[in-house]
Amino acid sequence: MDDLRDKYITAIADAADEAALEDIRVQAVGKKGEISLKMRELGKMSAEERQTAGPALNALKDEINSAIAAKRAALADAALDERLRGEWLDVTLPARHRRRGTVHPVSQVTEEVTAIFADMGFAVAEGPRIDTDWYNFDALNIPTHHPARAEMDTFYMHRAEGDDRPPHVLRTHTSPVQIRTMEARGAPLRIICPGGVYRADYDQTHTPMFHQVEGLAIDRDISMANLKWVLEEFFAAFFEVDGIKTRFRASHFPFTEPSAEVDIQCSWVNGQLRIGEGDDWMEVLGSGMVHPKVLAAGGIDPDEWQGFAFGIGIDRLAMLKYGIPDLRAFFDSDLRWLRHYGFSALDVPTLHGGLSR
Repeated sequence: MDDLRDKYITAIADAADEAALEDIRVQAVGKKGEISLKMRELGKMSAEERQTAGPALNALKDEINSAIAAKRAALADAALDERLRGEWLDVTLPARHRRRGTVHPVSQVTEEVTAIFADMGFAVAEGPRIDTDWYNFDALNIPTHHPARAEMDTFYMHRAEGDDRPPHVLRTHTSPVQIRTMEARGAPLRIICPGGVYRADYDQTHTPMFHQVEGLAIDRDISMANLKWVLEEFFAAFFEVDGIKTRFRASHFPFTEPSAEVDIQCSWVNGQLRIGEGDDWMEVLGSGMVHPKVLAAGGIDPDEWQGFAFGIGIDRLAMLKYGIPDLRAFFDSDLRWLRHYGFSALDVPTLHGGLSR
């Protein structure tokens, strides 16, 4: 047994890797290993011989197993040390500027808009991007013959033949979120609904997917005057120009009555757009007083409550404020474009600290 012990302890110590160590284990204490075979011979021994040989073999087996376990742990530690030496990195080195991530203009402007309206008491509401045509059209007083409901303008989800469930669409605006929020919270209410929307259109100023933010305020005595004040405060804060003039033009939207398109004061100087100065006007959003049928669809009594609503494109705001000429570039995944127009992830927009530093 001393010879066996010396043989395998030496072999274990000299094992260079896990595979060699496993071979030694099989040779020593495997089913057909030398020590295992000797333990099978105990049955042929006399009682006196077994009393001596049995404990000695068990002790030898335990010693070999312990030596193998210790060597396996040592090999694992050595492999880890080698890996750590190969993968070493000095984390105190300064970051490479060209590898620093940037925030997309859509995300940046969404945060800016949210910060401004939060300061005026508006909460953020969200909803599904795939919704029923009832929430997307019917509840918003959009009739069945309206062009917006045609398949050339709206993405309808596929339905199996014979499926009598309400058709689903990729929402064409975030107005369905207003209906769902009215159902859930009732009145009074003051929310904005930012998010992605979908329409079948594609050119320099339109894409099949874009982003909107819609606002809704409901109370007992809200008027168009409140709407005008909210929008003027928003424009001044967002464009960081005091006293931006606005112009309301009568329009028609099924979900508001009266309805108005809103223009802001601007000028063009040497091909450059300047907001808040000059004698020109630029249309930026649609708005109006919430139609009584829309209030009723949201479970709110139009005889007791009234409110205003507005909607504006987040992508369009980003183009106006940061001089981005083509909307399609927002979705090209071009890192050069994002490095040029992107924002630092650490510059969180706040009213007191500055929206765009």
